[in-house]
Amino acid sequence: MTCPNQFKIIKDSLPLGVSLLAVSKGHHQESIRKLSSYGQLDFGESRLQDAIPKKIDLNDLKQLRWHFVGTLQKNKVRRVIQEFDFIHSVDSLPLLERISRISEEEQKTPSIFLQVKFRDDPNKGGLLKQDLLKSWSKIISFSNINLLGLMTIPPIALNSYERKELFCECRRLANHLELKDCSMGMSNDWQEAIEGGASWIRLGSLLFGKRQT
Repeated sequence: MTCPNQFKIIKDSLPLGVSLLAVSKGHHQESIRKLSSYGQLDFGESRLQDAIPKKIDLNDLKQLRWHFVGTLQKNKVRRVIQEFDFIHSVDSLPLLERISRISEEEQKTPSIFLQVKFRDDPNKGGLLKQDLLKSWSKIISFSNINLLGLMTIPPIALNSYERKELFCECRRLANHLELKDCSMGMSNDWQEAIEGGASWIRLGSLLFGKRQT
């Protein structure tokens, strides 16, 4: 079930330059359609097999923009490139290289966020900061990708202050690399993410309520 009042409150509170991604994974297409009627255009999915039926059902809503936010397996790259406008979870150099090659074959240019891991966390993937910097010249040489910025997810054990520090670190790195966007902050920490310099926040339960599937 969508929460229109909550959506309006959050949307109206966002600073200039911060975009809202409605993470619709686990929610039915009717909820997406309802939220789109309030003006939301960007929706995030994490599983290809769930996203495709939703896209088919919502095919009349040509203005929607689809974001892939889940772990991207190499055997799913081609189909994700075909189906999604944005990929928020590019967590390795080999994966980026594969995306570049397949994007050229598909004659597509997906918008990409590089996932960076700033703290040790066995539950999260991502490029380490030092590896990203070391590989930067190679990264910017890849064709057929639109490199928008960085994405990060803080470890669950961090407190509010520690999360904000991590978000600030991500923003500083993006600025150093002359990247415009930082995709960071979810339903439990989106306000800290904005304070830390997020330009995209990814909200699911705050907009849709409890997952339906």
